[in-house]
Amino acid sequence: MQNEVKTPDMLLEQRLVELETRLAFQEHALGELSEALADARAEGSRTSELMRHMLSDLRKVRTELYAEVADEPPPPHY
Repeated sequence: MQNEVKTPDMLLEQRLVELETRLAFQEHALGELSEALADARAEGSRTSELMRHMLSDLRKVRTELYAEVADEPPPPHY
């Protein structure tokens, strides 16, 4: 290998290439993070909807099982 003397223009070019490479990597990472956030939000929405349905079903079952409040057994800690 020969020791190549780098001119100021060559050094500037090298720095520019390094910055462009870093920027491309960061843009890619930001895109992946954005997708992951969108997926997490969608999953949270699905989970919330499922929870609402489960609570609604539980209320229906409790209403059917214990039509009268007096029929409902006391909580376990009593």
